[in-house]
Amino acid sequence: MFGIRSAGRQFATAARALIVATVVLGIAYPLLVTGVSQVALPAAADGSLVSVDGKDVGSALVGQAFTDADGNALPQYFQSRPSAVGYDASSSGGSNLGPENPDLVSSIADRISVTAALDNVTTDQVTADAVTASASGLDPHISVDNALNQVARVAAERGLDEAAVRELVEDNTQGRMLGFLGEPAVNVLKLNIALDKMDG
Repeated sequence: MFGIRSAGRQFATAARALIVATVVLGIAYPLLVTGVSQVALPAAADGSLVSVDGKDVGSALVGQAFTDADGNALPQYFQSRPSAVGYDASSSGGSNLGPENPDLVSSIADRISVTAALDNVTTDQVTADAVTASASGLDPHISVDNALNQVARVAAERGLDEAAVRELVEDNTQGRMLGFLGEPAVNVLKLNIALDKMDG
């Protein structure tokens, strides 16, 4: 009889602990964090969405392709770095291929040829980030050198002055994080939006 009562008390205690933990950790805490983030950093909390004329066109945190229906680069736009996941934010990840994997080596060689031809540069001038995907496959940034390699093509396609497009790249270059971490980079979506406004 004592064992049954003891087990019953333990079960009741465990059930109460489960209910309290569910309410506190599963409902109250997420609501609190969501509320604080909506007040303190509403844009970041909503995914850092970027809007043009009231319409969401992407996120400043997620890379996207600037291609036609067949997957060919739209030459009038700056191109993002490749994505191993097709820029699908729901399946973030890299290719997981080693640096000497024949498939990876072949795909990079193909990308170098395509990029050099698209931007009318030598294969030696093609930057690493123009032909390799980031670990997430969703990096929205490219290097400044990569962006500058694309300036002549974009300017020619749009009939714009190269110096003006180069200045646009400079205006959209983000410095190192905290002034010393990483390298300066360019957010491709924001740059292309600024480009459309300049061209419009």
